[in-house]
Parts: sequence; structure tokens; C-alpha cells
Amino acid sequence: MIDSNCGYWQPQEPRLPLEEALPHVEPLTSEFNEVTVRISGRHIHISQADLEQLYGPGYKLTKYKDLAQPGQFAARETVTVVGPEGVIEDVRILGPVREKTQVEISGTDGYHLGVDPPVRDSGDLEETPGIVLVGPAGAVTLREGVILAATHIHMSPEDAKELGLDNGDRVQVLVDGERDLIFNGVLIRVDKNYITEMHVDTDEANAAVIEDGDCVTVIGKVLLS
Repeated sequence: MIDSNCGYWQPQEPRLPLEEALPHVEPLTSEFNEVTVRISGRHIHISQADLEQLYGPGYKLTKYKDLAQPGQFAARETVTVVGPEGVIEDVRILGPVREKTQVEISGTDGYHLGVDPPVRDSGDLEETPGIVLVGPAGAVTLREGVILAATHIHMSPEDAKELGLDNGDRVQVLVDGERDLIFNGVLIRVDKNYITEMHVDTDEANAAVIEDGDCVTVIGKVLLS
């Protein structure tokens, strides 16, 4: 019997058998399938035009510290993010500059700001919410660009070859710890400049009881129909 408080949803069609409802996964054959996790807090990738609007004409980002991925860095510059229902100050910009500004937050941040961003791969910004960014020299009103970054793994070509994976593949990842959890459909991004690590946001890390630097296991490739 469905509880009256939860009975607003009723299945209209028979449910799929479990073996059809679950994703089809091809187990990996390599035993070298552990990946380091990095927890990604809220941050902004910014275009040069928007940076100049926020910080002044001709402004260039200044490096605060290098990130693990070669060529990527946390900038000293931060901005205030203003949503319909809330404000988050001191949101750090990551460099280098990009073609389009992208604001990556967690679901909890979205609730605080009053926006409901979708889960998207980086760069997929069409039909995403906008937001207002405020810097020391001005403000920018974005028409789109706020996302929950899809869970992904940066991977070197050598590691991808060892695991039998290609750029764009989707995998299942097992968190074997205090709260066992499987991430499904994790995007593999392969590049010669990448080091292999999985990126999750703060909400995902809290749900899985993961700390920065923990290891997880890639258990199989999702076979897309």
C-alpha cells in the first residue's frame, strides 16, 4: 500500500524487469582500476570579456595556486554570485580564461541562490539558468551558464588504454567505504595533458562520505544502447 503522503505518483505502465532497467555494464579486465578523487567546490570559469567587465579593461587573471591538472590554476580573483533568493560571496575563478563563462555549483548552493541548474557536462550550457556576478569594477548578468557539473574522470591516454576506455565513454565507479555507493554514467575525458583523477562536487562527496584524495574503483564501462 502506498502511503497517502507519497501517493501522488502512480506508474502508468508495467515496470521493466530489473535486468532491463539497470544499465548494461561491461566489466573492466585490468586490475589497475583505482582512481584518486578530487572534491571540486563551487567555482567559475570565465571569459575574458566578462572578466574585464568585473575587474576592468585589459584585466588578466593572477595565479593563486596551480591545480593538479596541468595548465589549470586557481586565480586570486573571486566574485560575488547573486541569485533570485540568495548571495554567495568569494566564489573563486579558475584559469585560464575560456570562451564562455560557466558557473559550477552544488545542488545545495542552488537551493541557497534560488536557482535549479541541471547536471551537465562542462561546456554544455544551452538552456541552463543565468545568474548575476559582481566584481570590484562592475557586474555581469549571465543569461545562461549555471550548472551542476556532471561527475567525470580526467584520464591520461596511457591509463585509458590500460583500462580499455576512450574519450567520451561512460563508466560505473564504486565507492567502497563507510557508505557504499556506485556512481553511474561517469564521463571519461581523455587528453595527453591530463592526469587521472575523478572530480565530484561537495554534495556528491558528502553523500558518499568521500574525502579529497580518497581512491575509488572503476568497475565497468556502461554500454549505451
